[in-house]
Amino acid sequence: VQLQASGGGLVQAGGSLRLSCAASGSNLSIDYMGWYRQAPGKQPEVVAGISRGGSTNYEESVKGRFLISRDNVKKTVYLQMNNLKPEDTATYFCNQLPPIKDYWGKGTLVTVSS
Repeated sequence: VQLQASGGGLVQAGGSLRLSCAASGSNLSIDYMGWYRQAPGKQPEVVAGISRGGSTNYEESVKGRFLISRDNVKKTVYLQMNNLKPEDTATYFCNQLPPIKDYWGKGTLVTVSS
């Protein structure tokens, strides 16, 4: 399985971005998917997760601002990020929850300027 995140970029504080994570290489559907992020010098953290049925959970700091969704037919998971803050600056990755080492992709960089 390959998981490729995309959609990152440079945005001003208060702006929005929509990240996508496309799965390829296998017919196996992943039941529980997550978005992770890693800021420079910090440990990676789980930002949001979504079950195959659509149940979601969020890290406290992004609740009310981020929305995770998935399209099981397209094997794609999305992260709509609104009201972005400078502290959201990080490289964002997608992976199964809990993560599978071999599924890590390159991630997509999100930079929020103040």
